[in-house]
Amino acid sequence: MTKVRLEAFTDGVLAVAITLLVLDLHLEPGNGESLLDQVLASGPSFAAYVVSFFVIGVIWVNHHSIFRLATTVDRVLLFWNLILLMFVSAVPFTTATLAGAIAEGSAADTRVAAVLYGGVATGFAIAFTLVYGRITLVLVRTGSMDAGTRRSALLRFGAGTLFYPLLTVIGIVYAPAMLVGFAALSVYYLFNQTGAKE
Repeated sequence: MTKVRLEAFTDGVLAVAITLLVLDLHLEPGNGESLLDQVLASGPSFAAYVVSFFVIGVIWVNHHSIFRLATTVDRVLLFWNLILLMFVSAVPFTTATLAGAIAEGSAADTRVAAVLYGGVATGFAIAFTLVYGRITLVLVRTGSMDAGTRRSALLRFGAGTLFYPLLTVIGIVYAPAMLVGFAALSVYYLFNQTGAKE
C-alpha cells in the first residue's frame, strides 16, 4: 500500500469520527424551555464535544506531520495505524457516554464513563506512539535519523501514553477535571513533538 492511500483512508476515518461528535448535541426550540436554559443544561455535552473535536483534530495534524517522515509503508505500520483508527473511531461513543454521565448519571456511572473515555484515549496514544516509533525506526535503520534524536522525539511524542492514564484516574474522582487535562494535552500536541520539519 502506498503512503498516499494510507493517509487518504486515515483522513476519511478521522473526518467521519470528528463529524459524528456533533450528532450528540441536541436543542429543542419551542419545547417550553428557553434555548439558553437548554444550552446551559447541555454544558457537559458541549464541553466534551469541544475537547474531543480538538483531540481528534490534533491527531489528524500530527498524523500528517509524522507521515511526512515516512519513507515506506509496511504491514506493521498498517497494523498500528489500523489500531489507532479503531480507538479514534470510538471517541464519539465515549464522548457521548461521558457527557451524559456528567449531566445526568450517578457517581458510579460517571466513573465508568471516565474510564471508557480515558481508556480509549490511552489506546490511541499507545497506537499512535507505535505508528511514530515504526516510522522513525525505519529512518534510523536507513541512516536518515540518529538513534538519540529518535529517543528524545519518541519520549516527547509518547507523553500521552503516560498522561492519558493519569488523567483517567483524575476523571474517576472528578470527570470535568479530566476534560480540562485532555484539553491541555491537546494544546501540548499542537506544538510539533515529532521532529518533522514543518
